Amino acid sequence: MRPMAKQLARVGRALRRSAGPPAPADPLVAELIGLLGAERVLTDTAALRPYGHDASLMRGEPPVAVCLPASTGQVAKCVRAAVSHDRPFVPRGAGTGLAGGAVPLDAPVVISTMRMNEVLGIDPVNRTAMVQPGVLNLDLERLLAPHGLRFAPDPSSQQACTIGGNVANNSGGPHCLSLGVTSAHVLGLQVVLADGEVVELGGPEPDSLGYDLRGAFVGSEGTLGLATAALLRLVPLPASLSTLLCTFDDLDEAAGCVSDVIAAGIVPGALEMMDGPLAAAVEDFCGAGYPRDAASVLLVELEGQPAAVAADSQAVRTLAADRGAREVREAADAAERDALWKGRKSAFGAVARIAPDYYLHDTVVPRTKLVEVLAQVREVAAAEDLTVLNVFHAGDGNLHPLLVFDAREPGVLERVERAGRGIVEVSLAAGGVLSGEHGIGLEKREHMSAMFGPEDLRAQARLRCAFDPLGHANPAKVLPEGVGCGELGAIRSSAHSAEAGLWV
Repeated sequence: MRPMAKQLARVGRALRRSAGPPAPADPLVAELIGLLGAERVLTDTAALRPYGHDASLMRGEPPVAVCLPASTGQVAKCVRAAVSHDRPFVPRGAGTGLAGGAVPLDAPVVISTMRMNEVLGIDPVNRTAMVQPGVLNLDLERLLAPHGLRFAPDPSSQQACTIGGNVANNSGGPHCLSLGVTSAHVLGLQVVLADGEVVELGGPEPDSLGYDLRGAFVGSEGTLGLATAALLRLVPLPASLSTLLCTFDDLDEAAGCVSDVIAAGIVPGALEMMDGPLAAAVEDFCGAGYPRDAASVLLVELEGQPAAVAADSQAVRTLAADRGAREVREAADAAERDALWKGRKSAFGAVARIAPDYYLHDTVVPRTKLVEVLAQVREVAAAEDLTVLNVFHAGDGNLHPLLVFDAREPGVLERVERAGRGIVEVSLAAGGVLSGEHGIGLEKREHMSAMFGPEDLRAQARLRCAFDPLGHANPAKVLPEGVGCGELGAIRSSAHSAEAGLWV
């Protein structure tokens, strides 16, 4: 059995000895149906099955029920009911998470916010929007465009991911390079805490009094409670844009160009990198206008006032040429720009042309170490006889190496898991961190001890316990086993069975 599966199975066995399985006629389910109505509580085995996993390779156990509340009051009722039965709850949005953060453990109640999908108000004067957590990121972008505004965080899963998911994982996307990550664009939150109490964190004031609990909550991955509304900071659409596609015949020179651009004092709106095999797959997939024979491409988007954009565009062209770029092509119009970005945001889907499965990582390394770490990532993959493809937010060093494989091949999952650990290790050794936007979830929680010392982890656990002293909110996520206070020292966790293992 694989190491992470062994660890989760061990904790799960201990839990079952103390708690036992849920009763066949579960009184909690009956209470939830009484509170919300049968149409808002899923209990059928087939309906529950999709909620046993997110977009990661990790699989949990189906939840005891999935609640589909439509209001903050209904969310609070679900939480209070779960807690009164000493049952954990797992917040869930669209399920696009890649770190196992929404994987249910220990037969919890899953609380889905997908039906809480209203934009409650847009204030163009103060540049804010109040939204429910189930609003899709791309839908919000389209609603804001006529006002000349945007919500800057734009993950690659923008068409499917929700604002609640952005908030939970502090997940940003390409255009957070110059404008900041999601936490910089969330002014306030309405939150249901782990005991069902409804509170307001932050607000429209530029500098709220007291502790920044809003900042603590953003990126907490559902372990501090569940957001039911978010007040978002909006920014104006840029006055001018220049989108450049730089083609290189050497991957290391492309990576070096990234550092050159930032060192020159240019901070693009976005600076993305893709290696040649993936660029070719993207071109075959959606005809974005990428070369099929390059070693790497950079997608550089400059935004601001026209004169500044023109000057930066020329500077980027010069820097790319100095690094041996074969071609630097500027998008001629909005249609070509949209095609280039469609290609970037379709990269993960295009991988299916190479192999049926992939494992996507999310470490961050210093920009100055990109060349070195990319070489080490290739070595790690080669040592396990795996193919690795690279597409990532190069401007801030947020790597997204894709290990592509066929899960039907005997023993391949063990090799993929070992390679994944290797990628984390070389990233941390280079002075990097565990995640840029996907979160820790289940995937990286046991790596937290490699990045944080015991006192650091205990401090994080004390914060978590202040919000959720009984450990009901998305237990067994983020913090490693054995780190906590009180009940968190023996935190709930489910058994991924020895037979099934951790991954598909």
